[in-house]
Amino acid sequence: MEILHSKILGKGQPFIILHGFLGMSDNWKTLGSQYSENGFEVHLIDQRNHGKSFHSDEFNYDVLSEDVIDYMNHHHMESAYVMGHSMGGKLAMFFGSEYPEMADRMVVADMSPRSYNSLKAPSDNATFHLNLMDTLLQLHPENMESFSEADHALADDFPEKRLRGFLLKNITKTESGLEWKINLEALKNNLPEIMEGFYADDFAENKIKIPTLFLRGEKSGYIPLEDFKFIRYIFPYSEIISIPDAGHWLHAEQPKLFIKNVRYFLNQKS
Repeated sequence: MEILHSKILGKGQPFIILHGFLGMSDNWKTLGSQYSENGFEVHLIDQRNHGKSFHSDEFNYDVLSEDVIDYMNHHHMESAYVMGHSMGGKLAMFFGSEYPEMADRMVVADMSPRSYNSLKAPSDNATFHLNLMDTLLQLHPENMESFSEADHALADDFPEKRLRGFLLKNITKTESGLEWKINLEALKNNLPEIMEGFYADDFAENKIKIPTLFLRGEKSGYIPLEDFKFIRYIFPYSEIISIPDAGHWLHAEQPKLFIKNVRYFLNQKS
């Protein structure tokens, strides 16, 4: 059994943070450090096929949830607070559904329980990620001499500097040159699995009763207003808060508001 790589900060109540698609634990180091100063033992996890964790052809929310359970057992956790952004937020929801006794409270950052898959009408998010993966598979950093060369190669398709910086964190420099940290092929092959979500019929009798905070970027389209009813149906003990002047990267665009809302929610008495 392989255990996920992580960075552990502070001491106190276990608090697991799950990064998004193509992310890694380093993306959350600044915010994690702040939470660790407030009585939390923060676990910044690299999910499989990301960062320094192991690679695998399997990549879906069932195996990702099992990875978290194996990680918690390895670190002798009976339960934890769990927060996830984007794909990490969807994983938090699936984890809470499968292992409700292991999550005391959950925070979902800019992700709806809806499925983003549709063969008849692919969502903008699904189309974006498909095009993104195709571009990254054609990049071949092993043939490049510097990060600036890789950055320049991405600039035409991704003019936003922040996004390119995020993507370039997935490239590492070794003695033989540049190479991907992530398992691109597996991520591309399993993208439909990651776009999956919940369906109301599955929760007619068994709701997810874990106290859950949904934080949405006001300028993001990942949690549209019409999803609020669906969220409250599956998560009857949920709160939904919009972060103003923030898109999908709400924790980076409005870190003070993000930290304040999460800290307040986690410190509430059950």
